[in-house]
Amino acid sequence: MRSKLFVPGSRPELFAKALASPADALSFDLEDSVAPERKAEARTVLAAFLRSGTLEGSTKTIIVRVNGMDTPYFADDLAALALPGVHLINLPKPDSPAAVQAVAAALEQAERSNKVVAPIRLLVNIESASALRTADQLASAHPRVAGLQLGLADLFEPLGIDRREPTAIANAMFAVRMAAGEAGVFAYDAAFANIKDVDGFRAEAQLAKRLGFVGKSCIHPSQIVLANEVFRPSDEEIAHALRVLDAAEAANGAGAYLVDGQMIDPPFFKRAEQVVTTARRMGLIV
Repeated sequence: MRSKLFVPGSRPELFAKALASPADALSFDLEDSVAPERKAEARTVLAAFLRSGTLEGSTKTIIVRVNGMDTPYFADDLAALALPGVHLINLPKPDSPAAVQAVAAALEQAERSNKVVAPIRLLVNIESASALRTADQLASAHPRVAGLQLGLADLFEPLGIDRREPTAIANAMFAVRMAAGEAGVFAYDAAFANIKDVDGFRAEAQLAKRLGFVGKSCIHPSQIVLANEVFRPSDEEIAHALRVLDAAEAANGAGAYLVDGQMIDPPFFKRAEQVVTTARRMGLIV
């Protein structure tokens, strides 16, 4: 899931275009991009699209960002959109592990009502100071949690922190990645609002990749190619990882060995396995 394209739920004319895009995932949004007076309309239109069969055969990860639990829209969103073909429900602004558990229970009920066979998992947003502080607890609150998603604008703006401050960005990313790692779930990077700033998007995505994030949110189709490029294992990374795995087999049980002049022990071997697995999933190697 290198790239995830936000698609406003109130813009059905964009649904087919998004499906045809090179994004790995689509995040149909009912929250920030939909005005209050259009929430019900967006919910109805999106539910009809998801039930239409259009997604059959698609390899994209399908995500629905519902409105927050503290809104009058949440219950109706979950009841209408926990549907077959949806892989993740994106939960904005969770305030406690108990809230995540409550959402998981509500999601289970909605699945039963909608005859969902494959369980839908949760992508939990980290976009407040309290959520950042308790991110490890949110990540491990329920087995349905698949990942944590960083929301830098919501996290920084109310606190007067510059959205482009490198130190703040790096610290927030590191905290989320450590919390996700402790819980054994993935970490996903935030959106980047300045569509014209290609270099800024790329730099932030590269930082996220170095910190172990799996992909980046895109608010415009032009950002998809950039995200896919950054979060693709490079040819050099793949080649090195394959040499590590080959050397491990040749080492015949030795705890450490040299590859390309670097001492390799279990942590580096595990990383090489991850790179090769990702490359195979993307069809970069057989």
